[in-house]
Amino acid sequence: METALTPALPETVGSEAALDHLLARPRPALVAFIRTVSSPLIILGAGGKMGPTLAALARRAAEAAGHKLEVIAVSRFSNANARRWLEERGVKTITADLLRSDEARRLPDAENLIFMVGLKFGTSESPALTWAINTLVPAHAMQRYARSRITALSTGNVYPLTPVKSAGSDESDSLTPHGEYSNATVGRERIFEFYSRQDGTPVVLLRLFYATELRYGVLRDIADRIWTNQPVDLTSGHFNCIWQGDANEMILRSLPLAASPPTAFNLTSPEIFSVRSVAERLGKLLDRPVRFAGVESDNALLGNTTRLCSRLGAPPMPSDTMLRWTAHWVRTGGHSLGKPTHFDVRDGRY
Repeated sequence: METALTPALPETVGSEAALDHLLARPRPALVAFIRTVSSPLIILGAGGKMGPTLAALARRAAEAAGHKLEVIAVSRFSNANARRWLEERGVKTITADLLRSDEARRLPDAENLIFMVGLKFGTSESPALTWAINTLVPAHAMQRYARSRITALSTGNVYPLTPVKSAGSDESDSLTPHGEYSNATVGRERIFEFYSRQDGTPVVLLRLFYATELRYGVLRDIADRIWTNQPVDLTSGHFNCIWQGDANEMILRSLPLAASPPTAFNLTSPEIFSVRSVAERLGKLLDRPVRFAGVESDNALLGNTTRLCSRLGAPPMPSDTMLRWTAHWVRTGGHSLGKPTHFDVRDGRY
C-alpha cells in the first residue's frame, strides 16, 4: 500500500532535480531502521557516483523519522559540486585523502560507518594506484574504526564468470576472477577480513553488481548505443543491475548484518537480464532500430541474491519502469556522466 513516503512512481523523470529526489526518497522500512542508528553516521568515499544520493537518503530518512542523525560525508571531493550538493541537503562534509593514514586518524568517532571507497576504471594504465586505493584505504579505515559497525561496498567482480543457466555466483563460491582490478577487490575484502578477525570489528561486505540510474549504468549504456545507431554487443549477453535508490537503501539497512568474521552478500537484482531482450525493449521505447553484434556466450558475470533478499526483501523498483525512464531520458537529451560501465568486458581489463 502506498504511503506519504512512497507515492506512486512517475511515468517519466524530467530533470536531474527530480531524479535526485527519487534516488534519495526513503521507504518506510528505512525510516523505521534509521531510528536505531546512533549519530553520527559516517560515509567514506561519499563523493562518487552513489555516495551523494546515499548520504542524502540517510538524511531524508532521519528527518522523516524525527531522528537527530548527523550524516558526515568524507571524500577528497575533487568535484566541488558534489560537496555543495550534499551541504545544501544537510549533510556535513569533510575533505580527506584516505590514502594518508594521518588524515584517516583525524576523522571523528562513529559507531556506524559506510565504506564506499574504490577505484576501477583506469586500472590498466595504473594498476599500482588501483591496488593502493582498494587495499591501503580499507586498512586505514579499519585501523581508525576498529570499534565501529561497518558496511563495506565490494563488487561482483570478485567472482569469475558463471554459466548463464545457473542462478549466478553465490557467496560461498571461490573468488578467482580475472584481471588486476578484480583481484585488487578480492584484496580489499581480505583486508577487511583480516582486521575484522584481529580486532573483532563487525563488517558486512556487499558485492554490488551494477547500480544503475538515468545518468549512467548498464541500461543507459545499451540505450546510448541504440540511440546513436551503434551495434549492441551480445557477447556478454546477460547481466544483473539494481536501481541505485534501492541499492542505497539496502546498503544502509545492511548495517545490522555486520559480523566478525565478516559476512558477504550479493547486492543486485534477483532477475537476470538478457541484453538482447533489454535492447529490443529499449529500441521500441526509443523508436529506433536495434543492431546487434556477436552471439551470446554461455557465461557472464552474474550474482545470486537469495541470501540478501531473504533478509532485506527484494529491491522494489520494477524493471520496466527503469527501461521506460531510461528511454525517455535519452530521447530528451538527459545528462550523462560519461562513465560507461564496461559491463561487456570479459578479460578483467578496465
